[in-house]
Amino acid sequence: MNVLKKIFFVILGIIAFLLILAIFVPKSYTVSVKEVINKPKSEVFEYVRMLENQKQYSVFVLADPDLNPQITGIDGTVGAIQKWNSKLDEVGEGEQEITAITPDRIDVDLRFKRPFEGNAKAASIFKSISENQTEIISEFYSNDRYPLNLMSYFIGRKMMKDSETQNLQNIKKILEK
Repeated sequence: MNVLKKIFFVILGIIAFLLILAIFVPKSYTVSVKEVINKPKSEVFEYVRMLENQKQYSVFVLADPDLNPQITGIDGTVGAIQKWNSKLDEVGEGEQEITAITPDRIDVDLRFKRPFEGNAKAASIFKSISENQTEIISEFYSNDRYPLNLMSYFIGRKMMKDSETQNLQNIKKILEK
């Protein structure tokens, strides 16, 4: 019985430590990655603007071969929404909506339903380096409630950085063929 009590108090102590730690961890963070693509800015912009093209480069869409994201509205314009619902928890269920488009930037709102409910924002920023070279910056903005901020900050940040890096590498490979 003493062993069970010790195990119980150790587990309780770990949980208390994590809850206290979460108080001091930022609730919001930004992930920013970039890639240079050897194509004109207009070509890179037009490719990324279309939500339908994510079937070719997004690690989340590619993770579920049975996923068939649905787009409502006019793809590539403000107000277009892409919804997904995967049986795989790594992909989950949610939607993204294009909320702003300028010649140098595309902003989207992300609304997650499963495996965790939450909201985030993302942006693709385009900079012309030369006539045939474009720097694309992919940013992800998260703002999570306590105590989920602990997991999101330490695990979610790395996952998003890895995913966004792979997405940009996939776009580069596709466009530079």
